[in-house]
Amino acid sequence: MKKTNRFLELLPRILKHEGGFVDHPKDPGGATNFGVTQAVYDSFRRNAKLPIQSVANIKYNEVSSIYKLMYWDAIRGDNLPVGVDYAVLDLAVNSGVHRAIRYLQLACGLKDDGIIGPRTIEAATTLPSGSLVQAIMARRASFVSQLRTFATFGKGWFRRINEVRAVALEDVGVA
Repeated sequence: MKKTNRFLELLPRILKHEGGFVDHPKDPGGATNFGVTQAVYDSFRRNAKLPIQSVANIKYNEVSSIYKLMYWDAIRGDNLPVGVDYAVLDLAVNSGVHRAIRYLQLACGLKDDGIIGPRTIEAATTLPSGSLVQAIMARRASFVSQLRTFATFGKGWFRRINEVRAVALEDVGVA
C-alpha cells in the first residue's frame, strides 16, 4: 500500500546522505550543496526565471523543489511500491535519473530504455518489492565499484548503498 506524502518522508533520508556544501577536487560533479550540483541548481533557477547564484546559497525550499521535480517526479515515485521508491530515488539522486530507471527496468526483466512508462510501473508493482530492491542495489554496487573515483569515494558509496538497501527492505517488510 502506498503511503501518503511519501516524498516528504523520503527527503530527509536522502539529505542525511547528501550533507551540506562540498567542493571536493576529485568529485567530477563539482560543488554541491545538499547533493544538488551547481549545474542542476543553475538549470532550476533558469527555469524558474531566477538569477544564477552559487549552490552554496541554496535554500531548503529550493532543495525540496529540485528533488521533487527533477528526481521524484522523473522516476514517477508516487507510482512505485514502498521501498522500491526509496531505492530508485536514492539511486537517481546519486547516479542520475536515467540510470535509476534503467536499473529498475532491468530488475523487472524489461528492456532498459530509461523511460518509465506503464509497463515499468506495472512490472514494479506486481513483482516482489524485496527482490527488486536487492537487484537494484546489487547493480548499483557493481556500477560504483567501476568508477574511476572509487578509491576516493567508494567506502562512503558502499556505506550509503548498504544503508539504503536495509531501510528500503525494512519499508518493504523484508528486514
